[in-house]
Amino acid sequence: MTTIHHNQMMQEHVSMEFSSSSTHVQTFSKTTKIVGEEVMTKSSSSSTVQFFSLVTHSSNIPEGESVPEFVEKPQPVTASEGEKAVFRAQVQGNPKPNISWKRESGIPIKESAKMFYDSVNKEHVLKLEPLTSDDSDNYKCIASNDHADAIYTVSLLVTEGQEKMDFKKMLKKRAPPAPKKPPKKVTDEKEMLEILANVPKKDFEKVCMEHGFTDFRGLLKKLKGMKKVEVEAIRILKPLEDIETKIDTTVVFECIMELKDPNTKMTWVKGTEPLRIQYSLGKYDVKQVGTKYMLVITNVNMNDAGIYSLTVCDKRMTAELKVLDEPLTFLGEMKPVKVTERQTAVFEIRLSKKVPDFVWKFNGKELKRDEKYEISDSGEFSAQVGDLVQKAQLTIDRIPIKFVSTLKNVRVKERSRACLECELTSKNVTLRWKKDGQLLERSTKYSMNHEGKRAELIIEDAQLSDGGEYTVVAMQDGDPTEYCSTATVTVEERLASVKSGMSDVHAATGSPAELCVVLNDEKVEGVWLKDGKEITDLPGVQIVKQGAVHKLIFPNMGPEHEGKYTFRAKGAESEASVFIADPPTIDPTLLEALAAHPVTVKVGHTANIKVPFRAKPLPKVIWYKDGVEVTEEERVSMERREDQALLTISNCVREDSGLVLLKLKNDHGSATATLHLNVLEPPGLASQPQVTDVTKETVTITWNAPTQDGGAPVLGYIVERRKKGSNLWVPFNKDPIQGTKCTVDGLLEDTEYEFRVIAVNKAGPGHPSIPSNSVVARDPVKPPGLVQGLHVSDSSNSSISLAWREPAEGDPPSGYILEMRAEDSKEWSKCTKIPISGTCYTVGGLTERQKYFFRIRAVNEAGVGEPVELDEGVRAMPPPGERTE
Repeated sequence: MTTIHHNQMMQEHVSMEFSSSSTHVQTFSKTTKIVGEEVMTKSSSSSTVQFFSLVTHSSNIPEGESVPEFVEKPQPVTASEGEKAVFRAQVQGNPKPNISWKRESGIPIKESAKMFYDSVNKEHVLKLEPLTSDDSDNYKCIASNDHADAIYTVSLLVTEGQEKMDFKKMLKKRAPPAPKKPPKKVTDEKEMLEILANVPKKDFEKVCMEHGFTDFRGLLKKLKGMKKVEVEAIRILKPLEDIETKIDTTVVFECIMELKDPNTKMTWVKGTEPLRIQYSLGKYDVKQVGTKYMLVITNVNMNDAGIYSLTVCDKRMTAELKVLDEPLTFLGEMKPVKVTERQTAVFEIRLSKKVPDFVWKFNGKELKRDEKYEISDSGEFSAQVGDLVQKAQLTIDRIPIKFVSTLKNVRVKERSRACLECELTSKNVTLRWKKDGQLLERSTKYSMNHEGKRAELIIEDAQLSDGGEYTVVAMQDGDPTEYCSTATVTVEERLASVKSGMSDVHAATGSPAELCVVLNDEKVEGVWLKDGKEITDLPGVQIVKQGAVHKLIFPNMGPEHEGKYTFRAKGAESEASVFIADPPTIDPTLLEALAAHPVTVKVGHTANIKVPFRAKPLPKVIWYKDGVEVTEEERVSMERREDQALLTISNCVREDSGLVLLKLKNDHGSATATLHLNVLEPPGLASQPQVTDVTKETVTITWNAPTQDGGAPVLGYIVERRKKGSNLWVPFNKDPIQGTKCTVDGLLEDTEYEFRVIAVNKAGPGHPSIPSNSVVARDPVKPPGLVQGLHVSDSSNSSISLAWREPAEGDPPSGYILEMRAEDSKEWSKCTKIPISGTCYTVGGLTERQKYFFRIRAVNEAGVGEPVELDEGVRAMPPPGERTE
């Protein structure tokens, strides 16, 4: 394996930009495209080739991203004509690479090829079939993303196909072989060579023997000679010529050839290495104009000198490229530069050719590429390459100081902080502060800060006497001018307002309590008064001030502390009263009523639970439902009024039913109340009604009560009916029926009806039950009576005919069931599968002279009548008058 590194950078026009102010300056750097690493691997056989190359697009790759990488590389393939070749590759990288396939020769991949991504094996696949000799080439798999192009090149060698066995011909060989026709004798050697030109190599000797030629090897040599003459059909009209040139020029090697095959492969070589035209980044280009073939080399440098050759089949032409070096000189003089501070200065120098070791210096110190430098003073710049040096002077002039933002007038409250600030165009200045023309010194009263270009004066705990005119004076080195900015500070008398006033206090005897006032200004003082008199010696009272918070604390509340209290400050006042407190109490009669009578509400309605109480101060109210504290949500709200607690539950559901507990608590005691909340909903579905009795005017139905009563007993049921096929249900009763049975009357005879039931409780009617099975309103049918007059009407050797009359009792029959049994059997069998519709029937298929017994029963909707049996058995034979001996 051979590894080749190629990294080249050239410089022709060099310039330097910088700022003359005390800012950081960075020398510019060129962007260079680098061919990173190219790996070439060849097997011991020259017919199998593998190449890998990587072309980078950027030198800085963000963290977490990467260039494309081949996890599984495509492998070289050798296959016969007519077979298939498959290249597979797995690639990774971030961003995800794009994959493409190309032929190294530049010929497009044939249209029948398939290029796809195998999502199961996560492989990119190139499939070629069927193979021909034209498919032989080097194939490239190119993986590209924003950072690089990774290219893996492998060879495809298509060999001459072997003749396939014809199995049909092999099978035919089982028959006796047909007599072979003697081959045609060939006496002309030229004719024999023409025959061999179309015969596979493995059959040369056999064909020669068949045609009577024994000098097999001599013919083979002549045949190779014929093919060599054909291959060497290349005519060189003008060979390559040596070229002599200078650096940074473009040269063209050219020759003129006539080719028998225009697709003949050509290879350009420098020294011993083939030129990789496609990956040369525009360095090399191959062109053809008619019979003229050219190699173009751009931006020639010293590394391009050498021997170049062009190989076409077995022909090779060479020529030498000589690159002339020229001495390095400066093209012109570098000029001095004069700028004002913070302007940009540009030094420029031109060289006669590109060099890699150019150096810039300032005051003798080398300036590194991509580093920042602070240049605030004048100095000397120099450009150096080898022994050549040019120098030029940089002069920086100061600019006047200006105020980017001047001092602004300030108005503050008494005992507050006042701040004056400004911003200048330069940070290298000396500052002084004055008040009404008098110089100020740094102290606890005055803080003077100067950071960068910004400056400020802070006046702590401003008093009315601190008001006046303040001036800042700025100066810079080498400039005698004083630059000033002035502003006025106004200090206003501080007046307070009440931000949070006092509330009345209810406290039990002996318990602690306090009054609290919050002002909008923590700097303001105030006084406390009780019943209009300033508090000076009230026993058991503490006065506390915490910033803007003023408190009057009673550690041990007593009757002497009750009264009206006032807090007064400049511009503010707040009042409140102090009382002895009461614990929460609830009327015992109300508690008994709540426990005995539940709060009842229907599903979907709002439950309002009110409990009156007495307490000072107002107690904390907590509601519990089945032992769990109730919190406010979308359906639940709680309210505490002066004398009652209110719990509201909107859009009630059955799950809201349960035990409700109210707990009242203040600092002096607690009280509780218990009640039940019962949320009612209509009852569930009654069972499907069952029809138990039917007449032409009435239908009796029964049903079962619903399994869910909705929280209240079922008061009764509403029965509804409808005609079969109708959508209109008609109520049968207005008031609910007590019980689970009902006879519906007023029906139309021979009309088909359905019935349903709706359960009703205190919350109202529920949903209708499943409709009953449909039923026709008609009187019940009676079973038929006994069939009359059963007798034999005719007979033959294989059949017996019988006849009868309808029953005289019961409803008319819809048919008859006729049964028979042979004399030697006790089993009765039906003569027909379905009832007989008429009053006569012939039983066929009987055994001659066999005696048979018959019986018959009438049948209708109500059932089957009793059987009537023929008095005696009947033989299967003609009547006596028709018999023949």
